[in-house]
Amino acid sequence: MISFERFEELTYELAEMLPVEFFRKLDGGVMAREMTKIHPAAQDDDLLILGEYHMDPHLSRFVVLYYGSFMRAYGHLDEERLRKEMWRVMRHEFRHHLESLAGENSLEVEDAVRIAAYKQSHCASLPTSD
Repeated sequence: MISFERFEELTYELAEMLPVEFFRKLDGGVMAREMTKIHPAAQDDDLLILGEYHMDPHLSRFVVLYYGSFMRAYGHLDEERLRKEMWRVMRHEFRHHLESLAGENSLEVEDAVRIAAYKQSHCASLPTSD
């Protein structure tokens, strides 16, 4: 398992790989936070939020990756494989950013469909009463 400090370094290294144009209006930049974040739709704390794109009226727009969530989901991976997962999440969050700038919400819809499928799969496994 890598340290938070190394995770933070990787976060910044990955951000530097993105075209500078992607950072337009991303005034809060990219950051790593130590916490584990659970999605509000989680049934048994089993739905982790690995990263988020924020549009905050005070902090502006920013992307965050959650170290605790990554360690819970991928802490068993070596650094190179973890880096690939971080890159996947970073690109996902930047897609949210770019779509928001374009007035598009396709990824939000895709995310909502995934959450609905998650909820449905959990509801299907609940016992029924007769």
